Amino acid sequence: QVQLVESGGGSVQAGGSLRLSCVVSGITTSSYYMGWFRQGPGKEREDGAQESRDRSTNYADSVKGRFTVSKDNAKNILYLQMDSLKFEETAVYLCAARVSVSLPYIIWGPGTQVAVSS
Repeated sequence: QVQLVESGGGSVQAGGSLRLSCVVSGITTSSYYMGWFRQGPGKEREDGAQESRDRSTNYADSVKGRFTVSKDNAKNILYLQMDSLKFEETAVYLCAARVSVSLPYIIWGPGTQVAVSS
């Protein structure tokens, strides 16, 4: 059974840091394109950061320079290091996987809540 489970969310003050983890089972992170997304209250889901099978990364402009995505293929875990968090980045953060860049993300975790206080 394919499963993605996020953890590491919580409450943090603006300017603080959090590290999210996404434990992957049923597939291998080395074979899939992995990504982090977020959905704030009353907002649409937006891109955060993505890591390809060749470990190249891509970031939304809003998080460049502050967020870092990485994978541990041996442990089958995707990470998101978030620094200098902003109040408006309060959201549910989700990880997802897809087979190809030409296909949509079809495997999703339930998400982990991040609350940033001002």
